[in-house]
Order: sequence, then structure tokens, then C-alpha cells
Amino acid sequence: MNYFCTYFDRNYLPRGLALYRSLRKHCSEFRLWVLCMDEATHEVLTQLKLPEVELIALKDFERNDESLRSAKQNRSQVEYYFTCTPSLPLYVLNHWPEVDLITYLDADLFFFSDPGPLFAELGTGSIAIIGHRFPPRLRQYREKYGIYNVGWLSFRRNEHALACLNWWREQCIAWCYDREEEDRFADQKYLDDWPIRFHNVVVLEHKGANLARWNLANYRIDFRNGKCWVDEDPLIFFHFQGFRQVMRGMYDPGLWCYQIRPSLQMLNGLYFPYIKALREIAPERSLQSLRYKKKKTGLLRKAKSTAGRVLHIGRGILARRYFYVLDNRIIM
Repeated sequence: MNYFCTYFDRNYLPRGLALYRSLRKHCSEFRLWVLCMDEATHEVLTQLKLPEVELIALKDFERNDESLRSAKQNRSQVEYYFTCTPSLPLYVLNHWPEVDLITYLDADLFFFSDPGPLFAELGTGSIAIIGHRFPPRLRQYREKYGIYNVGWLSFRRNEHALACLNWWREQCIAWCYDREEEDRFADQKYLDDWPIRFHNVVVLEHKGANLARWNLANYRIDFRNGKCWVDEDPLIFFHFQGFRQVMRGMYDPGLWCYQIRPSLQMLNGLYFPYIKALREIAPERSLQSLRYKKKKTGLLRKAKSTAGRVLHIGRGILARRYFYVLDNRIIM
């Protein structure tokens, strides 16, 4: 049995559900604790009655935590969410004694294959973390955002992991803001010295774990036999941080800011499965393709023109920055 936890609000609800469905598809036995960051999310998930999901209402999460409630008063909403990150796995470990190893997941992860190899790599380790793996030309991002990414973090129920979680929680309650300051950035840069500060920390090396827009340039991405391969490793999960829908049928993968020019094969192999999952979950959010075959050219020209007027960007940049979904496939 694998134990996971995550959090999201109504804005990330479709992404959280996509994460859950990808786990159901690729992880044979699991439980997922969801901290619902608003009442609307808790209400929707309660109605859905999803198997393998345990809900945590925000009011219950905060009830006996004066430090967390106090921190909430002096930071923005997203900064408070970051502040909650270390408290969530601690909450699960404190309330469910059967959990021997809890893995925190960002809500914008999406699984493409079984996460089992990552637990095998952790072995008897107490803590698992994953590097950002910025390519050399993007080393400045390592200085700003830190060596390690918060997307996947595993903590075993032992003294080493609990010491780490309690220390991290104290740091985040004291300072957790969406800016770079000294050696801190949100909840993330605190991870930089974990392999030295704490015992039995395993830095996961599987190339298919936490593939993301900021590290794509490191690898050869292939699609064969119905799977995505990252060099010689199968893709386990992709981190869709920065991905957004611009308008109906048009998406920004956020690759442009990391100087990535994706191929159509990459977009259709990586991004279309995620778009398809979001469309199946929330069609009312306009996650639909532009369907009219006879008017494809005109619609595409209109979409580009509209986006250019609204977003005030030039046509050349637009062509590199966005992609479009037409008839269940991606075009550029």
C-alpha cells in the first residue's frame, strides 16, 4: 500500500482530480489524503465519494494549530498554501498510525507509469527528495528556486523523517513568502541542505521522475510502444507547473521561458493526455477542442488574432509560445 497526500482549492480541483485518476490507472494500491483548501472543494469531493481518497477539511486541519493560524494572517493565499506543505504529511502521520511512509505530491503532477521504481530506489531510506535538475544554461534558476523541488517528497515514520518535517514546518511558519530573500524561497529552498542536515536522505535519480519544463533540455524524449522514455528510463510522472489554458482550444505549456521549442510529437505525447484528462473531468471549463473541420484555418487565424489583441504579444512570439487543440490532436 502506498500512501500519498496533496492539497488544492477550487481553482486546482480539475488538476487534483487528474492526479488522482492517473494514480488509479498506474498505482495498484494506494490511499490519497486531500487537504481541501476551501469549502467548495470539500463539498465537491464529498459528493464524488472517490475510492482511495481521504478528505481533510481546512477547519479540521487548522483547529488545534495556533501557529499555523497565526501565520495565515501575515501572508498571501498562495504563501499560506506553501506554509501548509510540511504540516500536511505531519498531520497524516499524527492521525493515521497505520501510515508507515507518506509521500507528498503537488496537485499538478500527472502519472504516466507505476511509481514503484521510486519506492524501490528509496529502499530503507527515511526521506526522499528530487532535484530540479536544471540544465547548465539555466543554472541561475537553481540559485533562485533551490536545488530540490517540492513536487514529490517521501517521509518514513521514524525519528529522522519526523525531525526533518518538524524543522521544515518551523521554518515555513516563521518565513514562507513567494519571493527570494537571502537563502530562502517559499517552502522550497529550505530543502537545499537536507542531505547534510538530516540522516538517511535519498536523492531520487530516476530520470522519469518529476520531468518538467525546467529540465526537459537535459534529456532525449522518445515515444515508442505506447510509452514515453526519458533517455533510457520510462516516464513516471510529469510536473505540469506553469501549464495553463489561454482561451478555448489554446494552451500555454510555459516552455518558452525555459527556452524549450517542443516538437509536435512531444506535445501530443506529454501534453495531450493531460488535456484529455482535464477535459473529461471538467468540460464546463471550456477544456474542449475546436471541432469544426471546415473552418479550421479561419478559426485558428481568429484564435491567434484574438490572443494577440488580448495578450498584447506579437505573432512570431505567439507561434512559439502557444499550441492549439483541433480534432483531438495538437497543432502549432
